[in-house]
Amino acid sequence: MSTVAERLNDIQQQITDACRRAARNPEEVTIVAVTKSVGPERAREVVDSGIVHLGENRNEGLDLKQSAIGSDARWHFIGSLQSRKVRDVIGRIDFLHSLDRKSLAKEIQKRAERPVDCFVQVNVSGEASKSGVSPDEAEDFIRMLGAYDKIRVVGLMTMAPNTDDEEVIRSTFRGLRELRDEISSLGLPHAPCTELSMGMSNDFGIAVEEGATFVRIGTAIVGYESGERS
Repeated sequence: MSTVAERLNDIQQQITDACRRAARNPEEVTIVAVTKSVGPERAREVVDSGIVHLGENRNEGLDLKQSAIGSDARWHFIGSLQSRKVRDVIGRIDFLHSLDRKSLAKEIQKRAERPVDCFVQVNVSGEASKSGVSPDEAEDFIRMLGAYDKIRVVGLMTMAPNTDDEEVIRSTFRGLRELRDEISSLGLPHAPCTELSMGMSNDFGIAVEEGATFVRIGTAIVGYESGERS
């Protein structure tokens, strides 16, 4: 069985190859290791292998990993965040990848002591099973966020459909990149919107080719402990 370091080396090579195909610099791509399905020891192994960006989707997992790793990592909350959980999470993370509604923005404004770097989640594919604002709603939603000085929109996030059809996946990621470019061109002070959080274990290569700057990779790096895939 391969080690975290070996798997990570393979992923970094795949990212380098994808960047070469897209005429990009691999240094533009940040790997967020999604450690939600493994314990603190495996998360520590990830950090020791050189990845300092860790992603969690539950407050309990964040508690457990931060107790073991603390400031050695930068912390990303990648799951849907319930408004009632904001006070338990928001002061302890570096990035939120799932801002998708006004009620959540209001709670962040109420609870945060400093501006929070947020990705607005966009449901590019239009699937009913996925959260996020629609592409048509994104600009108005992001403009509205200007009323909240504790929110800084650093970019957009999406998830592609779970399909083997590469063109469907590519079209989803391309759509987010084009939307990012439109939002960024507005020059909104609270929303530089330069980043793209897209791509997971099964499709990060396509995401990188289409412009991803943050890829959220779970099992391809950390393997399995609890059987949960990410």
